[in-house]
Amino acid sequence: MSGIEIIGTGSYVPEFVADNNKFSEFLDTSDEWITPRTGIKQRHILTDKPNYYMGVEAAKKALADAAIDPAEVDLVLVSTCTPDFFYPSMSCLIQKNIGAVNSAAFDVNSACTGFITAVDIAHKYLLSGHYKTILIVATERLSGQLDYTDRSMCILFGDAAGAAVLRKSEGKFYSMLGAEGDEFEALYCKINYQSNCPFYGDQAPFYNNRFDTFSKQNYLQSDGHAVYKFAVNAMAKAVRNVAEQAGVEVADIDIVIPHQANLRIIKKASELLNIPMDKVYTNIERMGNVSSACIPVCLDELRKAGRVKKGMKMCFVGFGAGLTYGAVLFEV
Repeated sequence: MSGIEIIGTGSYVPEFVADNNKFSEFLDTSDEWITPRTGIKQRHILTDKPNYYMGVEAAKKALADAAIDPAEVDLVLVSTCTPDFFYPSMSCLIQKNIGAVNSAAFDVNSACTGFITAVDIAHKYLLSGHYKTILIVATERLSGQLDYTDRSMCILFGDAAGAAVLRKSEGKFYSMLGAEGDEFEALYCKINYQSNCPFYGDQAPFYNNRFDTFSKQNYLQSDGHAVYKFAVNAMAKAVRNVAEQAGVEVADIDIVIPHQANLRIIKKASELLNIPMDKVYTNIERMGNVSSACIPVCLDELRKAGRVKKGMKMCFVGFGAGLTYGAVLFEV
């Protein structure tokens, strides 16, 4: 099976940094409470620009790193669960601003699993020969979905964007995507349309009156215990699946980039897989959870540090609202 070649990466992280002490200024919390439970010391917040701005900046850096002209891009594929518009898509906004005049463009939303989903989609387009150069951008502004009176949630997330330019290679590529939609209430953020349509009736019974508070109607909601249990098992399952497809042992994987939701989740999943933490890359202490941007930001950091070597077996694994999960394993 033909694989993928990542010929360029880029990322954008907002300048404003909110460390744990800043949250203690308006919440009953502290660094001593947050760090042991999450592994997070700080997160970046986009305070004065739209989400797509981050995606544009990350995309420009990825194209420069790949040393290609934007006109060479055949498809702009954007992962986001925090779009600035219902429409147009974020991909169209990014396409316009980077000058990818010859590309198609569409968005994908599988929440924090979005970058993995996008890589799998891109691989299939490249394999078919329909497209030769694909730009994937994951850009997330979670700060806009948070209730900053809820100390258990608002401390977890930050804002960032990551991008990668992909082409076909002769290496190996294996993927696994999954979903458990019946568990959606474990992690969600409902759209509140605020419609003035005169023909609308009461929709609450359709939702079984689940969304009965202002917070549930407007902000990100999570059942931490349910998410922890799902995430640990789903990540371990996905990594084992792609390793089995590849005909290798999990121990043969050179580096794993997991979704950066919680350091305890990452460590427990690694323990189940018997993967030493020196093979697992994390930046959660500095970034918090930036949803689908977590993995491409980590990837960009690794490449810039010179830690990605030709022939390495690299695995991306994650989970997200839906509930969704997945992994890809490929030769660099």
